[in-house]
Order: sequence, then C-alpha cells, then structure tokens
Amino acid sequence: MNPVRAARATILNLTAGGASLIALVPIYLVFVNALKTQPEASSMGVELPAIPQWANFGTVIDEGKLLTAFFNSLLYSLGGTVVAVMVSAFAAFVLARNRSRRHQIIYLLLIMGIAIPTNFVTLMKVMQVTHLIDSQVGMILLYAATQVPFSVFLIYAFVDSLPRELDEAAFIDGCSPVRTFFAMILPILRPVLVTCGILSILNIWNEFLMPLYFLNSTSRWPMTLAVYNFFGQFQSDWSLVSADIVLTVLPVILIYIVAQRWILSGVSAGAVKG
Repeated sequence: MNPVRAARATILNLTAGGASLIALVPIYLVFVNALKTQPEASSMGVELPAIPQWANFGTVIDEGKLLTAFFNSLLYSLGGTVVAVMVSAFAAFVLARNRSRRHQIIYLLLIMGIAIPTNFVTLMKVMQVTHLIDSQVGMILLYAATQVPFSVFLIYAFVDSLPRELDEAAFIDGCSPVRTFFAMILPILRPVLVTCGILSILNIWNEFLMPLYFLNSTSRWPMTLAVYNFFGQFQSDWSLVSADIVLTVLPVILIYIVAQRWILSGVSAGAVKG
C-alpha cells in the first residue's frame, strides 16, 4: 500500500475510533452506574459495581411512573410518524410530478422548516386557539409537523427520480391520480418511507421541548419529561437517575440497532436513484 494512503487510513481510523470512544463513554457510565448502590454511584466512576443492583430498575419503574410514560412516548412516536410519513409522501408526489413555479415555492417553504427554528410564542397561540394544549392529539399533530420538512425532502428526491412513464401507463389503464399513487408509486417508495419512519420515531422519542411547553398533565408526559421530573426528585441518588436514563434510551438504541440496515438501504436507494 502507498505510504501516504496508509498514513491517511491510519489517521482516519484513529479519528473514527476517538469519536466512537467519546460517544460510548457516557453510555458506559450510565449503564455501569445504574447497577450500583447509592454510595458507589455518587462519584459516577467507571469501575464496575461490586454487586449489580438490578432492583434499581424496578424502583425506577414504580417511582418514576415509567410504564405510563413509555406508552405515551410510544403513542406519540407511532402516531406522529404515521401522520408525518403519509402527509409527506402525498406532498412529495404532488410537488415532484407538477413542477410548476407555485409548487416549487411550496416545496422550498416546506423544506425551510428543516433549518428554521420553531417560534414557540406563535405556536403556543395556535395551540390555544385550536384547544390542543395538554392533549395527546395535539402532541401527535405537533410531532408530525416537525418531521414533515425532512421527510418531504427525502421522499421528493426519490419520487423525482422515478420515470414518469409509470404514471402515464397507469393513466392509460384508467387509474386516477390517487389510485396511481397507492397502486404504483407507494410500493416503490417503501425503502425511503421506512427510512423516514424510523428517523421520525427516533426524533420524536427524544423530543423534550414540545411536551415541556404544551403538556401540563403528568399522566400525558412522555419518557423524556418523566426522566426530567425523576431527576428533580432523586438527583441525590445517581444510581436511580442512571437507571431511569437507561430505561429511557434503551428503546431508542434497540430500534436503531434493529433498523440500521433499513436506514442504510433507504438512503442508499435514494442516492442511487438520485
């Protein structure tokens, strides 16, 4: 191997290893200290526990009301994802197949939502007028709205790369635009739809500010707010706080590990088609 390439590969590998280490150390600390007693976890050290305290997780579930929070997070994640992906697929299909100036402006306005921060003052007024404050339906709609811009961005590029002959063949067979979308286009979009769905679930599950602003009832809190509240009550016991964090992030880690190949295949398919 060329010495320059070998040196470059070594540097890149060391950089990647260092970045991975930085990302893994906090996760390791949380998992290790979740199994310690309160005195052992007071310093948040890297050493392993003398005797694993598995009962910490049961205490956290009971004291932190994590079962209710888990099902709330599940409802918000799945509901917001389904709404966001379907709306984004419809919008991307219409905007990509009708390249008029008006539709291009609408597309640009939509994807601007990727970069523009949320104005919570205006959004709070809208939620009050629509009577969606402190409601699960309101949170699902809010979460869906936050995921639409990026989903439209991904799906639009995928739809735009599909040959228009598919639409023409469907029209010749007597299909309406709606039937063409469901019968011809939607099955082809499966890779990018799965990718958008998984990313939306992960983003919604980790969201903290939205429920903090718009949910007042603790019975409707997702897991992120449950952890925040639990930390306020048990901040002196880092073993329980660590166990609470582990139970919150574990579903996200499992989803990512299981769905990683679908995410990569969806992104790769979009890149090849684009």
